[in-house]
Amino acid sequence: MVHARISGTGSYLPGEPVSNAALIAAHGIDSSDEWIVERSGIRSRHLAPQGVACSDLAFEASRRALQAAGRQPAEVDLIIVATSTPDFVFPSAAALLQNKLGITNGAPAFDVQAVCSGFVYALTIAEKFIRSGSHKCALVVGAEVFSRILDWKDRGTCVLFGDGAGAVVLEASDQPGLLASAFHADGSHHGILSVPGQVCGGVVTGDPFLRMDGQAVFKFAVKVLADVANEVLAAAAMTASQVDWLIPHQANVRILQATAKKLHIPAEKCIVTLDHHGNTSAASIPLALDESVRAGRIQRGQHLLLEGVGGGFTWGATLLKF
Repeated sequence: MVHARISGTGSYLPGEPVSNAALIAAHGIDSSDEWIVERSGIRSRHLAPQGVACSDLAFEASRRALQAAGRQPAEVDLIIVATSTPDFVFPSAAALLQNKLGITNGAPAFDVQAVCSGFVYALTIAEKFIRSGSHKCALVVGAEVFSRILDWKDRGTCVLFGDGAGAVVLEASDQPGLLASAFHADGSHHGILSVPGQVCGGVVTGDPFLRMDGQAVFKFAVKVLADVANEVLAAAAMTASQVDWLIPHQANVRILQATAKKLHIPAEKCIVTLDHHGNTSAASIPLALDESVRAGRIQRGQHLLLEGVGGGFTWGATLLKF
């Protein structure tokens, strides 16, 4: 039986950390460090400078993941980039990444747009390709430049997000890797988190900035994250007590704490990088994964539960043996 297993991880954060105080001063935001930390748990984030695009961040994260996996770009036969902030309308960030990596073998490359659930969606899709036998070595990336869609006058949202990228190499293996996955969507909740605008006829129509109903998102997120985690645990015939690390989407420390509590997973088993990354949307899970791998916290053979929830609304989870 063919399995799919992560062979390498990588990540990239642009520039130097931007503290809450520095962000407030730079944009004249009516807020304070204490207010931001208390409501979100965020102390700093990274912001991509002008001229640095989604595919640039994806390239750096991918290069490091390939190095960790001991693979050359030419060995990659599938590229999936999860992003809501691509370089262009088209071509895809994945196609641009393919070019930057110098991959000329005709491997399929495409983007997945499921916002903060994007990496779980992309990982689940890549696993299907590998398990089918059609592909052997996939590069799965979450990359975002959310700073480009923030309204710096909206203090309830602009202080929450950051830019970055994380990547994994997912390979065919005779050993179990991804044990169970599930992903879902419910478009009836689209209004509580969205960017309700677009470019039409060369001009912006609607609102081009991120808008969020924080209270509604919190309630929805905690419920579906617990539900989908239990769904994949049941599919793998495992219990929460067998999970070594919970790696949730890094949205808000209160959501992370509430989800871990509902799953009866101790707080010390929940990976938290939100304090110094902010919410990096589709990049948050692979960023947290790579940081923890490189710090030696996550070890081979451990069971990891990855889960995310994002605008759409979308949500999903993957249980894997690292």
